[in-house]
Amino acid sequence: MAVKILTPGLSTTVQDLGRPGYYHLGIPLSGGMDRFALRSANMLVGNDEGAAVLEAVFLGPEIEFTQAATVAVTGGELPPKVNGEDRPTWEAFSVKAGDKLSFGYLKSGARAYIAISGGIDVPVKLGSRSTYTLGALGGHEGRALKAGDTLPLGHGGIGGGSVPANLRRGPGNPAELRMLPGLYWHRITAEAGKQFFADTWKVAPEADRIGYRFKGGHPLDFVPRTPPFGAGSDPSNIVDACYPYGSVQVPSGTEPIVLHRDAVSGGGYMMLGTVISADMDLIGQLQPHSPARFVEVTMDQALAARADRKAAIQRVRDHLKR
Repeated sequence: MAVKILTPGLSTTVQDLGRPGYYHLGIPLSGGMDRFALRSANMLVGNDEGAAVLEAVFLGPEIEFTQAATVAVTGGELPPKVNGEDRPTWEAFSVKAGDKLSFGYLKSGARAYIAISGGIDVPVKLGSRSTYTLGALGGHEGRALKAGDTLPLGHGGIGGGSVPANLRRGPGNPAELRMLPGLYWHRITAEAGKQFFADTWKVAPEADRIGYRFKGGHPLDFVPRTPPFGAGSDPSNIVDACYPYGSVQVPSGTEPIVLHRDAVSGGGYMMLGTVISADMDLIGQLQPHSPARFVEVTMDQALAARADRKAAIQRVRDHLKR
């Protein structure tokens, strides 16, 4: 069983929950930018939650099925159509051999997750089927999909049901991104720190799987220093250090960059802080020019948010088991 890619959309890749365990070697986690949406899509079609799906950015692909299957589309509101007829998002629907799945214009969000019963059965690379395009690793030939590609499918259940709106979560307006101040917070003045959290930022056009840049806030004021040996002259430079996922860098103190699923694992920019894991999905659904604010939290608040996120996934599981 397989699906044929008739048109690939803007940037459609195969993603699952990623390949943890190799970041220290410079190989990022990759995987779905919105893990909640990816898990939900798989549950709707009867797959394991970590099965490989298609992640479509802004513009959906056109797909032809060679066999009957169950499909679900979650994440950004990218309306699916089967043979030109509308189908709902966040709800399982059936397709037959020869049917064509296409998409309307994006209504909200940035990334849609297309799950197909059985999952996308591309080869496993370092424990994952996710695509890391910079390293040409995983997915289908290590790249975004092209017209004419054929993707094999595994064997899976039938699935069914829908995820109601009250069980979903998307970014607000402005999006609130909770952030834990980091080891280098002392490098900026107290007033600059207050202003950073008070400002409303906007997503810059430079927003992708590597990182999201934000603009429109006040530049940071740095505490004067003599640069340490091995650091550059820019006040945001440090001696090279490791980067956690969600790291917030502010090169030259002007535009914050939040590192995401395909980010490098280290470098010479200070980390102002880290966006908590519970809010990383929200970043993946922000379009360019979307407003956002960074909200300071403590470690206890970050851990509580992570627990809340796990509970939200469990509520979807419980709803679909009814």
